[in-house]
Amino acid sequence: MRKISIFVAGLALLASCSNSPKQTEEGSAESTKSGELSGTIQLSGAFALYPMAVKWSEEFRKLHPNVTIDISGGGAGKGMTDALSGVVDIGMVSREIYPEELEKGAFPIAVVKDAVIPTINAANPELATIKKVGLTKEKAAKLWNQEFKTWGELLGTSSKLPVRVFTRSDACGAAETFAAWFGKKQEDLKATAIMGDPGVAAAVQSEKAGIGYNNIAYAYDQKTRKLFDGLAIIPIDGNENGKIDAEEDFYENTSSLIQAINDGRYPSPPARDLYLVTKGKPTKPEVVAFLDYVLTEGQQYADETGFIGLSDEKLTQALQKIK
Repeated sequence: MRKISIFVAGLALLASCSNSPKQTEEGSAESTKSGELSGTIQLSGAFALYPMAVKWSEEFRKLHPNVTIDISGGGAGKGMTDALSGVVDIGMVSREIYPEELEKGAFPIAVVKDAVIPTINAANPELATIKKVGLTKEKAAKLWNQEFKTWGELLGTSSKLPVRVFTRSDACGAAETFAAWFGKKQEDLKATAIMGDPGVAAAVQSEKAGIGYNNIAYAYDQKTRKLFDGLAIIPIDGNENGKIDAEEDFYENTSSLIQAINDGRYPSPPARDLYLVTKGKPTKPEVVAFLDYVLTEGQQYADETGFIGLSDEKLTQALQKIK
């Protein structure tokens, strides 16, 4: 069985490119003799944005091979802290920016849209009923408050299968956004805490009674657009009528899910914008060029990587911010 847990080790490493150019003492780019853009860009933060950032860096370096880009995960909280402290050039943040972060100089740029989705084990014996009944805000709030002890209590059946609920141990946008859907915050979620998006996915895959939540790229294989082996989705009962209607059943692949996010059938939150954050308006030439690329040519890679490109209006606003 192929599991997303294979990806965990990769996320622990820096996604670095070679050919590092010489830097000035201030860390700004030093042009090569040909005048080609050079320098180093460091990013850290949200697991949600990691796959997209890797794709952007790969494509950007085809145009600017003398620029080195280092990317590491660690969660949205780490990305924000690293950006504000100057440890990295860009923090990857998968939640809304807090007022106190703006006061400290956070300069957020919305770059793509994503969603957090409730994931369960594909071998759950109650899977057929789960797909018919779905998950409401009220049930989610009780699940992540440890009020349901069995799947039978959750589904209104006689099942005695214990519910095993997972959440994130790291400060992250996925947990904050998912909790916001049912009126809570990450610190309110009571469950077995696991580090990272791939960690939660792996935990759910290994536990027949498991339920968690993941960003799209950690639930679906972006090459096949199908769910990773061992994972299934518990659909959201948006109209709370006790069943999943045809218009609420769109989880078969990322194409149908993304369409539902775009047309509003999937709620926001847990759908949300994702941000690249710098401390103050960026000035390093290589950072400005990278952000410009992300907001223009780079948008074409959003869909194939499991994300949703921003509207022309949002892109225009973001481009104006960095000019």
